[in-house]
Amino acid sequence: MPAETITLDQLGWDTDFSAAFDALDDQTLIPARVEIEHNYLYRVLTDREELIAQTAGRLRHHANTKEELPAVGDWVALAVTEQEQHATIKSILPRRSYFARKATGNPSIKQVVAANVDVVFIVSGLDGDFNLRRIGRYLVATAESGAQPIVVLNKSDLHKDVSSCVAKVRAIAPEVQIHATCCRTGTGIDVLAAFLRPGKTVALLGSSGVGKSTLINRLLGEARQRTQPVRASDSRGRHTTIHRELIVRPAGGIIIDTPGMRELSIWDTDRAVEDVFSEVDTLSADCHFRDCGHQQEPGCAVRAAVDNGRLPVDQLA
Repeated sequence: MPAETITLDQLGWDTDFSAAFDALDDQTLIPARVEIEHNYLYRVLTDREELIAQTAGRLRHHANTKEELPAVGDWVALAVTEQEQHATIKSILPRRSYFARKATGNPSIKQVVAANVDVVFIVSGLDGDFNLRRIGRYLVATAESGAQPIVVLNKSDLHKDVSSCVAKVRAIAPEVQIHATCCRTGTGIDVLAAFLRPGKTVALLGSSGVGKSTLINRLLGEARQRTQPVRASDSRGRHTTIHRELIVRPAGGIIIDTPGMRELSIWDTDRAVEDVFSEVDTLSADCHFRDCGHQQEPGCAVRAAVDNGRLPVDQLA
C-alpha cells in the first residue's frame, strides 16, 4: 500500500496514542510509526509519506538503555524539515505492549523486538522443528509483553498426526488458541487473517525455517517477503528475514515480521511464568518448602502431580 494512502487509523492510531501525543503540546510535531529500525536510523510511516528519520541528540543523550530508544512498532513524535525531507524523532509515545529479550551477545542489555503489538503468532514448524519447550518460552515472553498469544503449527501437511501436536501444546497452554496451517494448500490461512483487523498489529515470532515469511506472503496475498528452503537434514532454516519490519496489509491490519530466534533469552519472566503456567503456580502453594524448585525436594506437590499424571511433565519443564 503506498504510504500516501495510509491513514493514522490504519497504522493503529487511537484515542490513547492521540492523548499522549497531544500532551507533548508541540504543534510543530507530527505522529509517525516506526517501520524499520537500523541502528540510529529509522524508516517511519506518517499519514502522508514514508520518511527516513534519526533520533534527536537529546533523546539519545537521555536514553540510559537501548530500551528507551525507538523500536519497530513504536509511535513517535516527528519533526520534519519539508525542504530537505529530513525527519527527527523527538519523543517516543508510551508503549501499550512490547516484546523484549536479552540482546544476543550481551545479556545485560534489554532488546525491544516489537512494540504496540495486539496479537503474537507463535509459529512452529511440523517438519521436524516442533519443540514444545521452545513454544513454552515464547508463550511466557508473549505473556510478559501484554499481547495475546496464538500458537500456529505450520507445515501441517508434513506431519502424520497433527492432532497429537495440538494436544501437546494444549496440555501446556489450555487457554491459548492453537491453529494448524499449511501455506502450500492454504489450510488455516483464513483463520489467521481474521486476526488482522483494521488498526490491529500482529507480530510473528519463531525460529528460522518455521515459515514466517511464507505465512506473511499468504496473508498479504503477494510474494513480498523473501523465502528460502530449510535444510533437509534437520529442518533448520536460514535467516531469510534479517531485520524487524512493520508491514501494512492492504486488506487491513499490520504485520510485524521478525528474524528467526532459535534461542530465546527472556528478559523478566517471574510473573509471566505464573500467568502462563497457572496450574504449576497453584500446585506450588502446597509444596512443603516455600522456595521449592520442583526438582528433588521432599514434599513437592508439583512433582507429585507429575508422578500421578495430573500434570504433564512438559508443562513443568
